Amino acid sequence: MKFETITQENIAELMEIFYEKVKQDKNLGPIFKNAIGTSDEEWKKHKAKIGNFWTGILLGEGDYNGQPLKKHLDLPPFPEEFFDIWLDLFEKSLNKVYDERIQAVILQRAQMIASHFKNMLYKFNKN
Repeated sequence: MKFETITQENIAELMEIFYEKVKQDKNLGPIFKNAIGTSDEEWKKHKAKIGNFWTGILLGEGDYNGQPLKKHLDLPPFPEEFFDIWLDLFEKSLNKVYDERIQAVILQRAQMIASHFKNMLYKFNKN
């Protein structure tokens, strides 16, 4: 059953599905494993933190206080195209959790975030 509303519980479900896809991706997996670690406990904490981020964005709740852009700026360089892979995996994950209307709302937010991050990470490399 696909959800018709957004809750903390189904955001947590989204994080489980999405990060399982990320771990298995040949391009994103190594980057995330290097940044997060390889233990189940490290991934559990990361999923909770990013779930809290999305809860804040989508529901105006939670206490996320990280600096996601800075975290990405601190990563070793990676191809800009990896954001497209990230968005594709995120969209596929959304499709498993939410109905089309909710998918569209969340995907639009994800696209805006990815666009902003890409602009900040790569704007100095463009001619």
